[in-house]
Amino acid sequence: MILATDLDGTFLGGSAQHREHLYKIIRENDDFRLIFVTGRGVESVLPLLSDPVIPRPDYIICDVGATVLDGHTLRPVQPIQNNIELKWPGKRAVMDALKNVKGIRQQAVPQQRRCSFYFDDERIKNQVSRLEAELGCDIILSAGKYLDVLPSSVNKGSTLQHLVNLLQVPQNEVLVAGDTLNDLSLYGRGFHGVVVGEAEEALTEAASLLDDVYISETTGAGGILEALAHFKPFRPFYKEMPDVVTSEKESSQLVMLYHRFPFETVEENGKKVRRAPKSPNGILPTLTNFFKTGRPGLWIAWQEAQEEQETAPNFHIDKTVYPHLQASPVMLQKEDIDIFYKLFSKEAFWPAIFSFIEKVQFNHTHWEHYLKVNRIFAEKAAAEAEPNAMVWIHDYNLWMVPGYLRRMRPDLKIGFFHHTAFPAANTFNIIPWRSEIIHSLLQCDYVSFHIPRYVENFVDVVKSLMPVKITEEVNTAPRFLTYSCAMGAGVMTREIDTGRRKVRLGANPVGVHVDYIRELTEKPATQAMIAQLRKPTHGKKTILSIERLDYVKGPLEKLKAFHQFLEEHPNLHGKVELINICTPPASGMKIYEQVQQEMEQLIGKINGQYSTMDWVPIHFFFRSFSFEEVLAYYAIADVAWITPLRDGLNLVAKEYVAVQGQDPDSAGVLVLSEFAGASVELPNAVLTNPYDNVSMINSLLEAISMNRAERQIRMKRLYQIISHYNIEFWADEFMHELSGFSEEAALPENEEILIAE
Repeated sequence: MILATDLDGTFLGGSAQHREHLYKIIRENDDFRLIFVTGRGVESVLPLLSDPVIPRPDYIICDVGATVLDGHTLRPVQPIQNNIELKWPGKRAVMDALKNVKGIRQQAVPQQRRCSFYFDDERIKNQVSRLEAELGCDIILSAGKYLDVLPSSVNKGSTLQHLVNLLQVPQNEVLVAGDTLNDLSLYGRGFHGVVVGEAEEALTEAASLLDDVYISETTGAGGILEALAHFKPFRPFYKEMPDVVTSEKESSQLVMLYHRFPFETVEENGKKVRRAPKSPNGILPTLTNFFKTGRPGLWIAWQEAQEEQETAPNFHIDKTVYPHLQASPVMLQKEDIDIFYKLFSKEAFWPAIFSFIEKVQFNHTHWEHYLKVNRIFAEKAAAEAEPNAMVWIHDYNLWMVPGYLRRMRPDLKIGFFHHTAFPAANTFNIIPWRSEIIHSLLQCDYVSFHIPRYVENFVDVVKSLMPVKITEEVNTAPRFLTYSCAMGAGVMTREIDTGRRKVRLGANPVGVHVDYIRELTEKPATQAMIAQLRKPTHGKKTILSIERLDYVKGPLEKLKAFHQFLEEHPNLHGKVELINICTPPASGMKIYEQVQQEMEQLIGKINGQYSTMDWVPIHFFFRSFSFEEVLAYYAIADVAWITPLRDGLNLVAKEYVAVQGQDPDSAGVLVLSEFAGASVELPNAVLTNPYDNVSMINSLLEAISMNRAERQIRMKRLYQIISHYNIEFWADEFMHELSGFSEEAALPENEEILIAE
């Protein structure tokens, strides 16, 4: 059986419930073939093919019948396409023939084997016959203002007829559907036909005179459903719409999809027990705070399965503290985790996200594995979420979850937070699955990034894949820097309209747990550690670099800049020292081994060249530190030298400020890469370009030589910022946006909203 349907107003029209039901019928029946028949050009149809909610067509007839493609390969269907091509003189010949015709303007729409114009002079009708004869084409005038030039005898109906004949499908096994007069050629060819409700009156009148045409009362997809029930050959495919229990009542349930649970499993006295994680940035404890008030919740994360274990029951995370929060594990075998997270995500997505395209490796088999894991996450959320619940999905590992979830549970309110950077369109678009990823994210109600630049990058990617309308913009000042740094942006998009749904966008940079950091820093044990670390630094300026081992963080570039710094400033030998703390990556991440080897060699070279009996320029630590130890190093550092080549945000910079800012007499200086997202939030940091050694050296020299009064006022201002925009602010702001309180939540005071019509 074949459904050959127009798109706008027909297959894409009608109520959401009717569309969902029709699309489900098509997806569940392999013997039911779908053909899009549209006046759109192929470029305008392509975005629909990646929409996870819309079934993919088996064939596409577009350009009012002038183009016919296989819906899966997008290859032309031959010999039909060749025969149409032979009838077409070419765009240049058409333009030359019409160049002296006054009062016409070409339509700026993508199209092939057709040319479309507007006209505003009725006298053009007198020239149509002459032009048709000259070009050997059909010229169609419609609505008193449109002129289309098409290959002779080519229209939607003729191309569909040729395709049905090629497929050797009986005519009574074809159902055509339309809603405008340019769909008329589909009818009267021996096919069953339906004119959906609220169609153009001219089509309804003309089609009602033809045999085997059903005039529906229901609009769009609902009219097609009526036709399935009406025509006997299609009744086996028709299913009554299920009784949908709709509730306008908002659910208070929050479903969290994260890559880990908010607890650590450790062994004590031979038994495995769960305890709160010692999370330095406070994201996990902050997210769990939403459930302390009794809000019902579900936390979905992956867990390594034992042997062939496929499922595990839900369990309470802490019934005393969070009485209504349950953990719902997605059980993955170790091999699944290695491919999904350690291999594919880090080799395909991680370098692309941070613009290291020379390191990208795409593996289509691993992509299918990634899809499988994302689908499992979505199925888990769909099965257990309450009606109208809110779902908060975290980071690029789960890019495809929104698409699967929206198809399964259209009632849910879906939010997505991107914890990493988001690159420019010309970088992101190297990903072979760019369209599928973006269309999945566009199924969200709210998509959030750290900073406005990432929002604008995302919008640029969307615009490169499909036509969208920007319906709201906002000035980014005064909360964010605009034109004074590399990652600045003056205006940020707040809402886009894809034609099928509106998606809210926002910049919600993660903060740090300032109170928790203060509490740990003030502990006697931490204070003792600080005092001990200060002793050997007396009389020297201490420069602190702390980061995870990753080429994205620019560890080699930093060491090369420090080497040059020592060469150019011999007067500072013995007076400065670099404490370089490099945290090892997760076990099994072999892609970082070369970076580690090169770092160790370069550090050995620098220390060997400049060390004396009383001074070593670089103290290198390649191991994990407790958070209390890290805080102690923050406290003694005169300069925090945080210079990633790229970074989604960089919480180390904020943690340093949180420690230094506690003491009004502290005089630490933050030197921060312009390419860290946090740079647009922290105007009182000394910004540097990590790709330029001169900038790196000059900024470091500026920090070292800055007078105490300036250092103190800079740190005071930085501390005010990170204290206000802390981790709780981030979480509350995101939830307000997802809940629909965007006017109160995301805009800084005195923000001007710009509406783009």
